[in-house]
Amino acid sequence: MNIYKKHSNNRSVGWSCWHFEWCSKYRYKIFSLSQDKNLCSIFLKEGAKKYGFEILDLEVDRNHVHVIVSLPLTMNQIEAIGLLKGYTSHCLFKMLLRLKKVYPRGHLWSPGKFIGSVGHITLEKAKQYIEEHHAKFLVLCIESMESYLVTK
Repeated sequence: MNIYKKHSNNRSVGWSCWHFEWCSKYRYKIFSLSQDKNLCSIFLKEGAKKYGFEILDLEVDRNHVHVIVSLPLTMNQIEAIGLLKGYTSHCLFKMLLRLKKVYPRGHLWSPGKFIGSVGHITLEKAKQYIEEHHAKFLVLCIESMESYLVTK
């Protein structure tokens, strides 16, 4: 339950963890140099800090990026990936001037994306919890019906 206490606010409790992946436009291998990969990693971490979420893990490959993030419950995953893509693109165009020759229109990232939820529990555990919860509810209903019938 510690993970839920960390991720709670006034009216909600939960954990919103996501795996994001996106590619460079035209899948160009723009991060062939390790210093460029490191720069992208730094900008990803800065962007997450700026917009109020946490990067749990990341990998910058030659033509795509993998990021595992923990989002506040008030932010949806589409908004978060858009903020990361926009922030990193802006910063990388400022720092790597050669990118303007490769992408003269200023679009570093492909419009596509992959978003997958990362669960704190497995699907089977969630189903088991729901079934057990349903069973407890049925027991309570039966007990209250029995007590109602006894009083009548």
